[in-house]
Amino acid sequence: MKVSIVKYNAGNIFSVINSVKRLGIEPLWTDDPVEIASSDRVIFPGQGHARTAMDYLREHNLDKVIADLKQPVLGICIGQQLLCQHSEEGDTDCIGIFPINVRRFQPTCHEQKVPAMGWNAIHDLKSPLFKGLNENDYVYFVHSYYCELCDYTAATSDYILPYSASLQKDNFFAMQFHPEKSGKVGHKILENFINLNL
Repeated sequence: MKVSIVKYNAGNIFSVINSVKRLGIEPLWTDDPVEIASSDRVIFPGQGHARTAMDYLREHNLDKVIADLKQPVLGICIGQQLLCQHSEEGDTDCIGIFPINVRRFQPTCHEQKVPAMGWNAIHDLKSPLFKGLNENDYVYFVHSYYCELCDYTAATSDYILPYSASLQKDNFFAMQFHPEKSGKVGHKILENFINLNL
């Protein structure tokens, strides 16, 4: 199986590469549109700034390549946010797979820190990626921005307010948390993604 990890100016890629290797697959880290389009699975991960990330994707025509993919695609962290319509981070128009906005957390008291960092529960699980998981399993988050709840919400988490911890539309799957840093739960999610039968 050919698994491509989208290469762009985003951080935290190597932990994703190593997580895929633990599934017995040697992934390709690439920004080559032909390689990405010909892959069996595409992972779109990373941490970074929405505007600079979208600038890179547009310069390399990767925004259109990603939008046109028909195989299973997995967006992680900023990868999920960039699959949405618009982000408040840098007032950025994104790829637009999910017709929702990405908003910055607005703390309502001193205890609510931004970015939100650490383990949090996910619930209302509605995706084949969560097969074998339990409601309120814990996964690892690091984020200052969140995706709104919508018809495509595949899992919900709560920090300051409820938000989309995961999204799914057709062949596009996405999650705000980091499965590659979420222990056995995250390993199972990535395994489910690799084994998807669409």
